[in-house]
Amino acid sequence: MAVTASGSTKENLIEKVFGQDGLVAKFHENHEYRDGQIKMAGAIANAFSEKRHLIVEAPTGTGKTLAYLVPAIAESIRSKKRIVISTGTKNLQEQLMQKDIPFLQKILPKKFAASYMKGRANYACIYRIQKSDHQPILDGVDEIDHFREVRDWVRDSQTGDRAELTYLPENLAFWNRVNARSDICIGQKCPDFEPCFITKMRAKADTADIVIVNNHAFFADLNVRGNKFGRVIPDYGAFVFDEAHLIEDIAAEYFGSQVSNFQIAELLRDTDNLPISDAVVTRGLTRLSARVMGLAEQFWVRFTDARSEGRFPLLSEAFSYRGSDGEDKPTTLGEAYHALDEALADLAKAVDVFSEKLPEAESVVRRIRQTRFDLEFIVKQADRNFVYLLERRGRGIFLQASPIDVSSLLQEKLFDKVETCILTSATLSTNGSFNFIRDRLGLTRAKTDTLLAPPAFDYQKQAIIYLPKAMPDPRAPEFAQTAAAEIVKILQVTRGHAFVLCTSNSSMKVLYELVSSRVGFPCFLQGSMSKTGILERFRETPNAVLFATSSFWQGVDVRGDQLSCVIIDKLPFAVPTDPIVAARTKFIDENGGRSFFDYSVPQAIITLKQGIGRLIRSTSDRGVIAMLDSRLRTKGYGRDFLNSLPRMRIVSEINDISSFFS
Repeated sequence: MAVTASGSTKENLIEKVFGQDGLVAKFHENHEYRDGQIKMAGAIANAFSEKRHLIVEAPTGTGKTLAYLVPAIAESIRSKKRIVISTGTKNLQEQLMQKDIPFLQKILPKKFAASYMKGRANYACIYRIQKSDHQPILDGVDEIDHFREVRDWVRDSQTGDRAELTYLPENLAFWNRVNARSDICIGQKCPDFEPCFITKMRAKADTADIVIVNNHAFFADLNVRGNKFGRVIPDYGAFVFDEAHLIEDIAAEYFGSQVSNFQIAELLRDTDNLPISDAVVTRGLTRLSARVMGLAEQFWVRFTDARSEGRFPLLSEAFSYRGSDGEDKPTTLGEAYHALDEALADLAKAVDVFSEKLPEAESVVRRIRQTRFDLEFIVKQADRNFVYLLERRGRGIFLQASPIDVSSLLQEKLFDKVETCILTSATLSTNGSFNFIRDRLGLTRAKTDTLLAPPAFDYQKQAIIYLPKAMPDPRAPEFAQTAAAEIVKILQVTRGHAFVLCTSNSSMKVLYELVSSRVGFPCFLQGSMSKTGILERFRETPNAVLFATSSFWQGVDVRGDQLSCVIIDKLPFAVPTDPIVAARTKFIDENGGRSFFDYSVPQAIITLKQGIGRLIRSTSDRGVIAMLDSRLRTKGYGRDFLNSLPRMRIVSEINDISSFFS
C-alpha cells in the first residue's frame, strides 16, 4: 500500500520544519524546498504513529537524512523509546553525528540526546594494549613505532575510535590483536571493564534518544542478541535503515558462519600468550598449539581452488565419499579436517583447566569451541538452507556458510519484533514496484507501506540517455572493440569528464587499454591507487576519465561539470556462477519461481540505478548516460530497465549528445 502523510499534528510538525518558511529554511544556508522531502518525512511520521513498516525510495537530492531524522526524533521524544538509525557507511554515520544532528539540536524546539556506535573492531581494547607491551605481537621497526603511538593515544582518547588515528597508516597489521571485538572480549571479568571504550560507548547510548550505527554493526549486534559478550546496541523501539538495498547481502554475511586461516592462527597466538606462570604447563600448551598449527597448514593446503583469488563452491564430496560398502569414508581433505578437529579439542581441554582462574583462558576456550562448531557446520553441510563456499582474498582462505534466503530470518529476528522499521535508499523499486525488495527481505504486505518520493531533479532537462544503434550482443567476441570505439566517440564529444563503469575487472582493463591510448584525456584505472585517492585525482584533473567497477557504482559523489558523462558497458547482472548467486537462483526455481525475472533482472535494475545515480547530483548538473548493452533494445526485459529509470529523453545518434551539450 502506497502512503501519504496524514494527521494535523504530524503535518504541522513537517511544515514547521521543512516548509517554505520552516526552521530548516531559516537556519540552513543551502536549503532548497523539496516536495519529496516533505512527502517522505510525512510518510515516516505516519508509519511511526500507526506502528507500521515503511519502504521509501528517495531519489538523489531528496534530502533523505533530514527527512528521516526529524520524524524519528519527534517519535523518540513522544514515545520515550530509543530509535536506531543505521547507515550504509561510516562516512555517512559521521556526517549525521558531526553535521546533521548538531544542526537539528540547534533548531528543534525540544532537546534530544544522540550518540553513535561503530562495530566493536573499530575501538581499541585497553586491556589487550596493556598486555601487548609484554608480548611479541609486532613485526618490524615501523610497527613498534606505530604501536607506541597507539598506546600513547589510548591514554588520552575519550572514544578509543581508531578513526582518530588519521596520522597512522589505514591498515595497521597489529590492530586486530588490540581491538575490542566481541570474540576476544572477557566481559565484566576484565580489570579494565569500567574505563573500557565499549562500556563508555554503551553507557552513552543507553541515555540517548537517537543512536546512529552503521549497517554492519547493526547486523553484527542483531546476530548476537542475548549473548553477554557480543551485544552492544541498547534496546530500541524502532529503527531507520539507510541504504536498504544492501540489507540482503549484509544479513547473509552475519547470519552465516565463517572460519579462516587467519582466525586459527590468531587463536593459537592468543593461547601461547596466556598469562600462565607454570613453565611445564606452558611447554605443554606450546606443543599442543604447534600441533594444531601444523595440522591447520595441512588442512588449508589441500584446498586447491584457493590458489587463485575469488569465491568457489565448497562441495560436501570434498570431505567424504560413499564407499563400496555403503559407508561414508573421509577423503584426504576429510582426514585433515578430522585430525585438526581432534587437535583443537585437545587444546580446548588443556586450556579449560585454567578457565575459572583466568578469564583470558575462558575466552580462548569459547573461541576454540565456536571454531570447531563452525567448521563442523561447514564440513557436514547438513543444512540445505545454506550455501557453502571457499573464498581466497590475498593470503586469506575463508570457509563460509551463508543462508540462501534471509527473508524468514529477518522476519523472525527483526520485522516481527520491532514495531516500526523504516527502510530507505535511492534505489529500492523496479519498474515502479517494491515487490522484489519486500519479498527478498521478508516484509509482509499487510504491515508494510511504500512510498516512491518524487525526483528532486528535472531529468528531462538535465540528462539524456544514449543508446547506440549498432552495438553487438555484449557476449559477442567483437563487443569489446566496438564498445571501445563507441566510448572514444562519446569522450570526444564530452571532452572527457566521464566515468566508464564496467561490470567486471577484465572488461574494465580491456576497455582502459583500448580507449586510453586513443583519447587525449587523462585516464585513471581503479586499483592504481586507493579509492579516495583516485577520486581526488579525478576531481582535480581537467577532462579526466575514470574506468572503474562495482565499488564506484554507488556511494560516490562528484558534482558539477567535472562529471558530465556516465558510460555503462553492460547491464550489471550478477555473475551466475558465483556460489551465492547460483544458490539463490536455484532456490527460487525449485520453489516454483522464475529466478531470472524474479531475482536476476530486479537485482540488476537496482544496481544499474545506483550507477546512473552518479551523474545528476544537484539541480545545476547536466549530462549524458550512455549504455552500450544492446539487450536494452533487443530483449523484452530491456523495457523493465528503462521504465525503472528517471524519465529522460532517449537518443541514438552521437550528434544528439553534441546538441544536448551545446
